[in-house]
Amino acid sequence: MGFEIPVWFEITALVVLVVILVADLLIILKRPHIPSMKEASGWVAFYVALALVFAGILFWVTGSSAAMGEFVAGWLTEYSLSIDNLFVFVLLMAQFAVPRRYQQEVLMVGIIIALVLRGIFILLGAALIENFSWIFYVFGLFLVYTAWRQAFPGKQEHDTQTEIGIVRFMRRFVNISDQYDGSKLRTVVGGRKIWTPMLLVFIAIGFTDLIFAIDSIPAIFGITRSPFIVFTANLFALMGLRQLYFLLGGLLDRLRYLHYGIAFILAFIGLKLFFHALHVNELPFINGGEHVDWAPEISTGLSLAVIVVAMAVATVASLLAARREKKDALDGH
Repeated sequence: MGFEIPVWFEITALVVLVVILVADLLIILKRPHIPSMKEASGWVAFYVALALVFAGILFWVTGSSAAMGEFVAGWLTEYSLSIDNLFVFVLLMAQFAVPRRYQQEVLMVGIIIALVLRGIFILLGAALIENFSWIFYVFGLFLVYTAWRQAFPGKQEHDTQTEIGIVRFMRRFVNISDQYDGSKLRTVVGGRKIWTPMLLVFIAIGFTDLIFAIDSIPAIFGITRSPFIVFTANLFALMGLRQLYFLLGGLLDRLRYLHYGIAFILAFIGLKLFFHALHVNELPFINGGEHVDWAPEISTGLSLAVIVVAMAVATVASLLAARREKKDALDGH
């Protein structure tokens, strides 16, 4: 890894970040509302600035530009994958007709579920990497497969159907009301306490988070081997996700090529993991169990550049295509 992060810093950083997350949640619970564009922009800018400040502090504490570079690259990777999360959240909110006034709470609960799931996957991933070097082959191939699935969205229909099936299963065996009662999970109908549709929303979001955790954790382990950097990068990416949902709003529909950018990033990191697996190879049927020295080692700097360029190209291409379509529609009238 080339650097060491003091334990006192890891504990302090995690405590401070959890306090910020809890404070954010309490603000929402105390005053549920639809944030304005100005408010959403301010919060997104705050969390982006906070991530960059954290990167600077990480450099100061470790004295290593590698630690800072790995965090920034990991954060940007998770942030780009989290934007893909937003597409699914938009669909879920529409599918369950969640009132916009309570969407902030739903998103915050979804983010907390995502953090717990990703924390579990990070611990599992770190243990696997520590004990089984061949897991890099598995992670690399899985990311290339995921990239293919991202590039061709039709291949993801199975995931959506499974998600809907779980919701149908809950409706069949659990008594659920037809109407929301604010943000409550339980309500009273005809003198009986029953569940509200909010329960289904949380289940659907939790299941979606599980799928994205499986996809994203191998990706960031392709950037860094430090479980602390992996978790904090995920934490910062998810902390700004709720505000980004309201900031982007209808813009998500216009980012039609974003999934190609994400697919390219996943494929690139998958190849990076595969090359690393060759470097640390211990499998007897590959090069006689010896390390493969000719495989290129991709630097963190190059990874960071690829991530930024891929997302920038996909975003600009999407916006240009949307503008061209709008112009053609106006010319047609």
